[in-house]
Amino acid sequence: MNDFIEISGRKIGKNYPPLVIAELGINHEGSLITAFEMVDAAARAGVEVLKHQTHIVEDEMSLEAKKVIPGNSDVSIYEIMERCSLNEKEELELKKYVESKGMIFISTPFSRAAALRLERFNVSAYKIGSGECNNLPLIDLIASFGKPMIVSTGMNTLDSVKKTVEIIQKHNTPFALMHTTNLYPTPYNLVRLGAMQELMDNFPNIPIGLSDHTVSNLACLSAVALGASVLERHFTDHMNRQGPDIICSMDEQETRNLINDSKLVHSMLGGKKEPAEEEQVTIDFAFSTLVSIKEINKGDILSEENIWVKRPGTGNILAKHFQSIIGKKSKIDMPKDHHLNWTDFE
Repeated sequence: MNDFIEISGRKIGKNYPPLVIAELGINHEGSLITAFEMVDAAARAGVEVLKHQTHIVEDEMSLEAKKVIPGNSDVSIYEIMERCSLNEKEELELKKYVESKGMIFISTPFSRAAALRLERFNVSAYKIGSGECNNLPLIDLIASFGKPMIVSTGMNTLDSVKKTVEIIQKHNTPFALMHTTNLYPTPYNLVRLGAMQELMDNFPNIPIGLSDHTVSNLACLSAVALGASVLERHFTDHMNRQGPDIICSMDEQETRNLINDSKLVHSMLGGKKEPAEEEQVTIDFAFSTLVSIKEINKGDILSEENIWVKRPGTGNILAKHFQSIIGKKSKIDMPKDHHLNWTDFE
């Protein structure tokens, strides 16, 4: 079983640099012009995958949603999505524009109609939002398409995630899981990277990552240090935009930083507690070896009075052997500052 998934040739797994997903989401506020400006900024920042949100409000929500006001807004979720959603023609234009800039377009479908729209678009992968993680009928539909799925798991228990995974695996669909905290913004103490590690423990051959809603790159970079393979943050071209998700979005420069810094952190992983071959040049001057600290005549007994340890480390007997040499008899005459050899004593 592969421990990576692949989206349009981009491999995602622990042996590859972390994938940074820039979530355009609804930050365009329903304006295709604004969306294009954000796409341009993402391309300049070096984004590989740009993620949208596909909202077909009448299929996604009942009218009861007009009474539900999110914590990061003062109007109902129905009004927000009605205002911010793109129609099919607009979203297809957006997809084509993203791809014209050399990036991969994926989206989160929030309803059956949205999933079917994206399948008509022939998207290369699907992102599943935390709210849809336990929407098992929708998961089953999307998994049946057979395309890679990146599933956020915020607000869900491990048992709930396992049920979702069972459905995806039933279709033999490749997938990755992302830990998420769905607060906008998320306080640092509620990021809970331990939950991400719990996903890693329970799904050892599955790429695991972090979808983050804090206000900096710290959580994502910390996640990479713990083995995250995929990262996601909301994205905007600049922080002066209006919208409920702008506060927890990264701008062009912060996105560029996250892409570059996550690669650096990933390059630091692994290794064993042993000297690196490249450290030999430092070992040569930093380590100490046994040295005569006064003239020693043949037959003299070696003691702390006539030998000690000094730099450089180019001698033959390292400092760790000092005590075992005390009491040995010199076989040769030694000048002061002579680095001892194993053949110098008996």
